[in-house]
Amino acid sequence: MLTETSARQTDVMVIGAGQAGLSSAYFLRRAGLRADADFVVLDHAPRPGGAWQHRWPSLTLGATHRIHDLPGLPLRQPDARRPSSEVVSGYFEDYERAFDLKVRRPVDVRAVRNGPDERLLVETSAGTWGARALINATGTWDRPFWPYYPGQESFRGRQLHTADYRSRVEFAGEHVVVVGGGASAVQLLMEISEVATTTWVTRRPPVFDDGPFDESRGREVVARVEERVRKGLPPGSVISATGYPATPEVKAAIASGVLDRLPMFERITSDGVVWGYGRKQEAGVILWCTGFRPAIDHLAPLRLREPGGGIRVEGTRVVADPRVQLVGYGPSASTIGANRAGRVAVREIRRLLEPTTQLSA
Repeated sequence: MLTETSARQTDVMVIGAGQAGLSSAYFLRRAGLRADADFVVLDHAPRPGGAWQHRWPSLTLGATHRIHDLPGLPLRQPDARRPSSEVVSGYFEDYERAFDLKVRRPVDVRAVRNGPDERLLVETSAGTWGARALINATGTWDRPFWPYYPGQESFRGRQLHTADYRSRVEFAGEHVVVVGGGASAVQLLMEISEVATTTWVTRRPPVFDDGPFDESRGREVVARVEERVRKGLPPGSVISATGYPATPEVKAAIASGVLDRLPMFERITSDGVVWGYGRKQEAGVILWCTGFRPAIDHLAPLRLREPGGGIRVEGTRVVADPRVQLVGYGPSASTIGANRAGRVAVREIRRLLEPTTQLSA
């Protein structure tokens, strides 16, 4: 097993190069640290773009919540009709180049452990690093959540998650049961219903909001999620605190019955789903738009989880281990919170590393 003395050394390790990771790297550079020397950025994806590079091609920029500018380089006003995966991936690539962030990819982080000294050992597919501090920005895309319902294994049709979705064309002529009350469920229902019949089921009645989703509203939502992680509870989703914007397209889908929601079914059969009161719906596809969980399994050796099931975080600092900063987790798992989280994480790291490392800003 590699030890601290045999591992490559750096002051700060950044895991993940999505919006939160790139924001953190920017503020590390601004604080006077050198990329790929004083701090190292690892990303497991083969190219820039974070989770956005995996979004389905028909998800245009105009159909998403606003993509907030990364610090120091605005996105400006791209064509809202272009695929969000294309726009954001290109933007992130330009950002890495503009600030010479030297992201190492593709690198898989397997585990983060306590080293023999006060450093952390970061074990990866490209070797092991010793680091004095860690910024974890791994997001959620790699951990799709699949709930279990009785009979699920007997279903003869196709089951897939939002993370697997590519195009409505593959569902033409089918009946699709869409499960989940978040943004992806609403977006995919409206898209799939153009080529297939659909049934929408959710655990709670959906909320559609006519109000503007501006920065003030965003801060309010982030504060609610932040309160959960401060208590060591699993972070809730941002959409659960905001509701879904009642755009003209959404209002039309409500009027046409596409967004006519049913409560959750009780069980799954070989050819559909059944409710407790006897209702049955035959289906060829079940699409689980049931969200994601934080991709933090590699942090398990540090034993950071609280009895409530989450990691207790103050700002971005993990209370159980101040060497670890979580960005893209809980309140910063959105484009609204990611930039602020990067700044806060670097401020915390300054306190940790000073005075032995001179950080300028």
